[in-house]
Amino acid sequence: MSTSSRDVRVCFVGDSFVAGLGDSTGLGWVGRIANESHRRGLPLTTYNLGVRRDTSLLICERLAREVAPRLRQAEVPRIVVSYGVNDTSFENGTTRVSRADSVAALRSINIASGRTELMFIGPPAVDDDYQNERISDLSDALQKESNSLGIPYLGCFESTVANSVWRRQVREGDGFHPDATGYEQLAAIIQAPLLEWLSPHAIGASQNLGL
Repeated sequence: MSTSSRDVRVCFVGDSFVAGLGDSTGLGWVGRIANESHRRGLPLTTYNLGVRRDTSLLICERLAREVAPRLRQAEVPRIVVSYGVNDTSFENGTTRVSRADSVAALRSINIASGRTELMFIGPPAVDDDYQNERISDLSDALQKESNSLGIPYLGCFESTVANSVWRRQVREGDGFHPDATGYEQLAAIIQAPLLEWLSPHAIGASQNLGL
C-alpha cells in the first residue's frame, strides 16, 4: 500500500468524548481513527484537544488560540469539532447551555476556523432518556446549522441510542462514557465519512475548488 507524504494535520477539539474518557486502552475514537488512517496509507498528525466537561461556549472560547500553533505550518490543516452532551446537562435547574447558544457557538467556531476546513461530529447518546431527548433535539439543530454553513456534519446520536453495545458500556461506566468496546463502536460510526473527508482525493478536490 502506498503511503501519502502530505503533511495532514487534524485538530480534534471538543469534550470528554473527544478525549476518550473511560477508555482503558487510552485510544478513544480519535486514536482508533488515527490508527486506521495510518493503516490505509494516510498518516495524520493528530492533536487531541478534548477537555472534560467543556461546553460549546468553552470550546468556542479556546479553539482559535489552541489550533493556531498546531496548524500554522501544515500543508493540509483540518479541524474536527464535537460537543453537545455537556450543553444538555442540567445544573441549577436548567441546561448548562441553551440550544440557541449552542447553535450560535457553531457559527462562531466557523468564523474562528477561518479558511481551515471544518467538520462537526454530533453528540452521542447517554444513559438518561430525558437527557437523550435534549441531545436529540440539539443534534438536529446543529445539523441544520451545519448544513446552512456548508460544514460537513456527522450525526452520532441515532446510531448510538440504538446501539446495544454502546448503551450497555455507558450504563456499566459512569452513565456517560463507555470503555474500549464502546469507543470501538463510536469509531466505527465516524471512521468512513471522516477518512473520506481526509482522503487525498477529497483534499485535492477541495484545493482545486479553492475552498
